[in-house]
Amino acid sequence: MELSQAATDLLEPLGFEVLELTISGHGNKRRVLLRVDRLDGGVVSMDDITNVTEVFSLELDRLDPFTGAYRLEVESPGPNRPLLRPEHFQRFHDLDAKVVSQGERFTGKIRQVTGNNVTFEVTGELRNIAISDIDSARLAEWPDSPR
Repeated sequence: MELSQAATDLLEPLGFEVLELTISGHGNKRRVLLRVDRLDGGVVSMDDITNVTEVFSLELDRLDPFTGAYRLEVESPGPNRPLLRPEHFQRFHDLDAKVVSQGERFTGKIRQVTGNNVTFEVTGELRNIAISDIDSARLAEWPDSPR
């Protein structure tokens, strides 16, 4: 089983959404980075990070996916938050996002979400893009208050 799917299966019932799971390095320098958000839209607390770290660490021990040592880092999404689903774009409406779509990179303000399409304002022009055509999207700014 893929680790990101294992994390999702384990953490969703506990109220967390897995936004990213990346593995970098090799040998004894391996790093596992897990970014999570709360499914209820609340702010991820230090207690949440501690709980997710403990639970996922035990799952990694059970799965034993690496031959050597690794370092597990669990984070809230922060300012580099990935935007993956329509709900993510809607939540951060009117904020700038860095987008890669079909080989093109741009920064645009999230203006509207309709179904599986997002409208961005890019240098004064509106661009409607299907979420399935977005290779990656991350917040380019952080809101003044939690969303």
